[in-house]
Amino acid sequence: MFAFIIRRLLQSVLVMLTVALIAFGLFRFVGDPINNLVGQETTLQDREKLRETLGLNDPFVVQYWNYVVNTSKGNFGFSYMHRRPVKDMLLERMPATLELSLISVILALFIGVPMGVYTGLHRNGILAKAFMSLSLIGISLPTFLIGIVLILLFGVILRWLPTFGRGEVVALGAWSTGLLTVSGLKALIMPSITLALFQMTLIMRLVRSEMLEVLRTDYIKFARARGLSNRAVNFGHALKNTLVPVITITGLQLGSVIAFAIITESVFQWPGMGKMFIEAVGDVDIPVMAAYLCLIALFFVVINLIVDLLYYAVDPRLRVDGGGGHG
Repeated sequence: MFAFIIRRLLQSVLVMLTVALIAFGLFRFVGDPINNLVGQETTLQDREKLRETLGLNDPFVVQYWNYVVNTSKGNFGFSYMHRRPVKDMLLERMPATLELSLISVILALFIGVPMGVYTGLHRNGILAKAFMSLSLIGISLPTFLIGIVLILLFGVILRWLPTFGRGEVVALGAWSTGLLTVSGLKALIMPSITLALFQMTLIMRLVRSEMLEVLRTDYIKFARARGLSNRAVNFGHALKNTLVPVITITGLQLGSVIAFAIITESVFQWPGMGKMFIEAVGDVDIPVMAAYLCLIALFFVVINLIVDLLYYAVDPRLRVDGGGGHG
């Protein structure tokens, strides 16, 4: 177990160093940072002095190391456009993105898993076929189109829900949440459904396929031969083993939801990190772009590490084989 954790930590550090290298490359290959920091009236001498002060004349390796050290401390520099520390901007936008992502994953789990179990146990039923048809729609339609349809139906035609923004939020220290206000909850409904629909259909189809596979195994047949009830066999044996790969997929999808909430946040004008990143791309605000890449990579690495450890703890075969990962 200890060797497994050390190996995963080393792999995580290597991934973060690689992402930091890509983010650092933005500063060197996407325009000259000096041009974004000074005006046209700045003299060549002042430009060269600023370049020396910022360490832009240092060798590449030295600049990269300084960037890694500063980033590890949470120092992402200043935004070219807003003239503010990028760290403060991320902390302001992070609650909105994490709140939207977590609610979406919870919706996907609590709806997708029961639907997958039902379609696996009653694969020839009318309702199961309806669920499978719905899953095809959820996988096929792009996220932005789903969001636009929801806005048109519930925001424009029926006027039940707000079409943009986060609604009224409550500050809990450094964290802001809309879960404690009526307008915040209403504003969260359509974006969370839009973001959760693809994940829900993916989880449903995964649970269904795993249930069908597990129900055909010998130990399930043996459990039925012992006289166990269908409820005990389906939920005590089959479902327990079905959830092992679901843990892996759900954990990895949480990172994907956080990273790819960009589209949903843009459609609903949700004030999160994804929308901030889109604005930074339009403004060529490199410090914000680089910080977003590093932060999303950190989310992926941490979530992947937690999933690996959970997978290792849940599946005894990995411990018997000496502690391999999920692949």
